[in-house]
Amino acid sequence: MTLNLTKSDPSIPPLENGDHLTSFEFEHRYQLMSNVKKAELIEGLVYMPATLRFRQHGQPHAHMIGWLAQYEAVTLGVELADNATVRLDNKNVPQPDALLRIDKGGNSVISEDDYVEGAPELIVEIAASTVSIDLHDKLKAYERNQVKEYLVWRVYDNEIDWFALKEGQYTKLKIDKNEIIKSDVYPGLWLDVEALLTGNLLKVLEILQEGMKTREYQNFRQNLLK
Repeated sequence: MTLNLTKSDPSIPPLENGDHLTSFEFEHRYQLMSNVKKAELIEGLVYMPATLRFRQHGQPHAHMIGWLAQYEAVTLGVELADNATVRLDNKNVPQPDALLRIDKGGNSVISEDDYVEGAPELIVEIAASTVSIDLHDKLKAYERNQVKEYLVWRVYDNEIDWFALKEGQYTKLKIDKNEIIKSDVYPGLWLDVEALLTGNLLKVLEILQEGMKTREYQNFRQNLLK
């Protein structure tokens, strides 16, 4: 789907929270509203988040991006995006806080007009003020569209939920005795949960480095280069 929009059209109403739209209607209105930084269509309903706070969203978001960026930096064939619009289906056009996709042979593509189309292998949301959406309607939409892994950081609850698609349904990945969660889709993508939740970003990155020393990760990395 490609939209060719030029200047604002006064006959088209602006996006409003709670609008019921198709993905085409949503994108049409969204692209005409240059003042809007983030809007999402989830299960046919428009969501426009309020302003974001530093410790409740901005800093956790930055730490998550830093963790994923280090993985991307040494894993050719894997691509990271921050707040990129994703065209999932006719009722779902989310703008997740982060996503990690496999460029060649993955489940998503980059459209001619530079949007993600299809299901990235990993989607991440920082659920400071949107936990009701992130763990309900978004989770259902991501599960139905075969997003293989979905990570939600519940900042208020100081908890991490990392879901993996198993036989078409999400189940939580297990935390091992060292408080580490290991991705099923991305070998070597290890997350020290306690370190992340306590703000110890250095340890988060050290544990990630340990994951990327494993034979499983090295084999994955080599396969991406073929």
